[in-house]
Amino acid sequence: MNLEAAKRELRRQAGARRRAISAAAADAVAERVCEHLLAERAIIDARRVALYAALPDEVPTRPLFEALARAGTPRLLPRIAPGRHLVFALAERWEDLHPGGYGVLEPPEEAPVFEPGDGDVVIVPGVAFDRAGRRLGRGKGYYDRAFPLSDRPQPWLFGMAFEVQIVESVPTDSHDRAVDAIVTERAFQWTKGGR
Repeated sequence: MNLEAAKRELRRQAGARRRAISAAAADAVAERVCEHLLAERAIIDARRVALYAALPDEVPTRPLFEALARAGTPRLLPRIAPGRHLVFALAERWEDLHPGGYGVLEPPEEAPVFEPGDGDVVIVPGVAFDRAGRRLGRGKGYYDRAFPLSDRPQPWLFGMAFEVQIVESVPTDSHDRAVDAIVTERAFQWTKGGR
């Protein structure tokens, strides 16, 4: 099986597992994930935390957004900019978000934009992850392009997922960006595939 076919098959399998999780179970997972993240020094000390507005088959992210707001941590959310790349804009209130590309909630156009860098944490969605930090996204490459490996200071990338999204091995290409840590309802774990 070639790389693209392997990715398609894993997306299919992982998608079925995610869609089998009830809304109530997903909410409980979100609370546990939030607890794990808020106990991590990287989050406590973060200059800013970039996260995303979850789609219905992803771990809900609003509990984390609200907890970070209570802690006084600036929150950034992605917005698809012209040229089909991500920019990260300040989000003061969840209620200010509106549907953007692919129906994902994003900050309004007038929200200030920041480039996540050293001292920041970016919570990254994914279809599947492995324990080495390899990540399979939805196939558009937005996060891989937003955070290419380079010599410049980088933010920490933390994958957020249901435990059922963790697989033995994720097929990857040279441009696929690994994450530095993965958080699920079970635990927060640093990976070997990050920095």
